[in-house]
Amino acid sequence: MVGVATTLKNIFDIQKDDLWWCTGDIGWITGHSYVIYGPLLLGTTTLVYEGAPDYPDPGAWWNIIEKYGVTKFYTAPTAIRHLMRFGNKYPSIYNLSSLRILGTVGEPINPEAWMWFYKNVGREKAPIMDTWWQTETGMHLISPLPSAYLKPGSATKPFPGVDADVVDEDGNPVPLGKGGYLVIKKPWPAMFRTLYEDEDRFQDVYWNQIPGVYKAGDMARKDEDGYFWIQGRSDDVLKIAGHRVGTAEVESAFVSHPAVAEAAVIGKSDPIKGQVIKAFLILKEGYQLKTKLIEELNKHVRYELGPVAVIGEMEQVEKLPKTRSGKIMRRLLRAKESGEDLGDTSTLEE
Repeated sequence: MVGVATTLKNIFDIQKDDLWWCTGDIGWITGHSYVIYGPLLLGTTTLVYEGAPDYPDPGAWWNIIEKYGVTKFYTAPTAIRHLMRFGNKYPSIYNLSSLRILGTVGEPINPEAWMWFYKNVGREKAPIMDTWWQTETGMHLISPLPSAYLKPGSATKPFPGVDADVVDEDGNPVPLGKGGYLVIKKPWPAMFRTLYEDEDRFQDVYWNQIPGVYKAGDMARKDEDGYFWIQGRSDDVLKIAGHRVGTAEVESAFVSHPAVAEAAVIGKSDPIKGQVIKAFLILKEGYQLKTKLIEELNKHVRYELGPVAVIGEMEQVEKLPKTRSGKIMRRLLRAKESGEDLGDTSTLEE
């Protein structure tokens, strides 16, 4: 747990008079590491809360921040997008001036959610530390320092000492702006050394697919400033007419439309395109998925991503299947769509 404590201390600059709140489910790596182990190793005060972010109303979290004077707040992009659907009213009711640092974790954060979080919760004063890491890495690997120049939606640059890159299937660096496989090119503190009683899998899954580097299983791109933009899991990448499109990119395009609160997309088989996109959408109050809005959303997504983003179907839903930590479980959507067994649902939120 040294990696967790060191990362917390350096990135979040935790002091003894701070009140730290990580909303991660206690059974998730972010939950037990950043709710319990890391904060206690540093001697900081950590707030623990069990409950939904919108009960008894969508101001529940903001009420807690005001009541207890939370200074560092770490949560998931899905939770932010969920609360966005209720507008700016609820965060505006509460005094959130105690907040000095905001953090996000668990999946890519789209620019719209980043800006909403920054403006309405951080009051344009608290910087957002978007952290990319995994259970297997044991610590943050790509994340800004509080003094870094921030770009909404980017996890910025690798943590000092971490050598990350974006490569193709043969391990060759891809051009700037082009998507590829996110890899780590040399060992780092807190990394896994193996998997319990499964060394072969550890080697095959993480180290042998692209020899000589750690393959994270995520897709990403780098911009001209060397900032990393995480695009989502490689197994959540859609292949449409020979083009690879990340689910996170498509979902971000949907959410950037004013009618959409949350989105999850999967690939659906198509005899001509190979795959087309099926989108499951939670709409904001006052909107219904009817012909005019469907046409608008089709045009909007194509404008954002180009003509390759072929939407095969849209479905309005009230809820999306998520883990208790807020991650969308796209595999359940795929299984349900294809009529397959749902498999293990033990981490599904109630």
